[in-house]
Amino acid sequence: MAEQAALEARLRALEARLADVESVQAIERLKARYAELVDRRFSRGRVLEPEALARVADQIAELFSEDGVWDGGPALGVARGRDELRARMRQPTLRFSWHYFLKPRIEVAGDRATGRWDILSPCTTQDGRPHWMAGFEDDEYVREAGVWRHSLMRLTAVFLAPHATGWERIFY
Repeated sequence: MAEQAALEARLRALEARLADVESVQAIERLKARYAELVDRRFSRGRVLEPEALARVADQIAELFSEDGVWDGGPALGVARGRDELRARMRQPTLRFSWHYFLKPRIEVAGDRATGRWDILSPCTTQDGRPHWMAGFEDDEYVREAGVWRHSLMRLTAVFLAPHATGWERIFY
């Protein structure tokens, strides 16, 4: 009887660990999708046409909870809720970006999680000047009906430095 109870406890512990691993992987896919979509707002060094940009902005907003917060810091502002987020994503402050999220640190606690990601992004400002941006994002996540979403994403830019030679030619 004691062996059976120990085995059941061990099985429950393994199931909990597996659930956490699956959650971390789902959050990593969420962040990758976010990066893909925010970069998709640009094509060949230009912002997409308004209709295409609106479709991408809608997809970005769906990666957040209904009351989710996107906080771009003092330079980029804050959007609260999906409607504000959609509007914000339809007004890019850049002409080009390519987001690299690195070194994820994700902690899961049931249907909530936190994460920190380092970010490196080559980008081009509206005036056509190329830059490197580096910093980190502190995120909070919530699982709604089995789907992980951002409930908070807060960018802290460490630097935005000009890139002397530029990107020369954009192929995508």
